[in-house]
Amino acid sequence: MPIRCEIVTQDKSLFEGPADVVIAPGVEGELGILPNHAPLLTNLDFGLLCVRYRGEEDIFTIAGGILEVRPDLVTVLADVGERIDEIDLTRAEEAKERAERYLKEGPPPDTDEYLRIQAALQRSKLRIEAASRYRRRSRPSTVQERSDEGA
Repeated sequence: MPIRCEIVTQDKSLFEGPADVVIAPGVEGELGILPNHAPLLTNLDFGLLCVRYRGEEDIFTIAGGILEVRPDLVTVLADVGERIDEIDLTRAEEAKERAERYLKEGPPPDTDEYLRIQAALQRSKLRIEAASRYRRRSRPSTVQERSDEGA
């Protein structure tokens, strides 16, 4: 029996449906969540989040957040998240170049602005790597399609 998975950001729902396994980027390493997992609450790091169900994968980039696990439900509250097939590679590459330029020319390393630019650079690198590496493997699906399968 699959576990239910919900992935949301501050402004939208990225995924809702059944999963055989959820693999998430925890702050201390990768987490694999199976049905009937022990309850867990942990912080998420920058990385890839993978939802597998019946041999298919949905892959997302996640830039921080919280993961809550109950035996029948995985909830991801992502600070920033995006489905792999929705990444605009050109925009991500432009953001990376802009952030690298700002870090060279911009504020001193001990400022909040420097930390924000560093985070933007890390997000853009993650998006570029994810789109380049996994886009062809992932299967686009809609929230409704996966919800209907679990019913």
